[in-house]
Amino acid sequence: MQLKPISPAAIPSALQKAERYRLLNDSSAAESICLDVLELEPDHQPALVMLVLAISDQFDSDPEGVRRARAVLPRLKDEYKRHYYAGIICERRGKAHLRRASMGAEDVASEWLHDAMAEYEKAEAMRPAGNDEAILRWNTCVRLLQRHEHESAPARYEAVLDD
Repeated sequence: MQLKPISPAAIPSALQKAERYRLLNDSSAAESICLDVLELEPDHQPALVMLVLAISDQFDSDPEGVRRARAVLPRLKDEYKRHYYAGIICERRGKAHLRRASMGAEDVASEWLHDAMAEYEKAEAMRPAGNDEAILRWNTCVRLLQRHEHESAPARYEAVLDD
């Protein structure tokens, strides 16, 4: 079977549908739409951003998604966006590990969240005036790490000594 191409005039409404599918938790459909748009316009920046987001929405069920999402980053023309969305990829992978709640997942999640914070700091250094997205995401990672640290801290017991 061969894929059917969409018309260039359909790109704006197709991207609106992709956003809607993401909001409805059907990110595989959103990803497919982005790929259709990119077949027509390989450098379409909003479609590339939406593709990264749609792929990263699927990290819980697709561990290979990290590789696929990262492969899109070099196609983003804006260096700020490359770092910002690299941070998004790391943050979402970290969150996916936290949801697993398996042995060692918390430590792996922490590494991913720290990697996200490093990318957000790079993005922050070059952000456009008035754009605090990277700071907001960095703060989210800090709060996740603090909550996780608090929730996973081992209970401390003091020995009661009888005299």
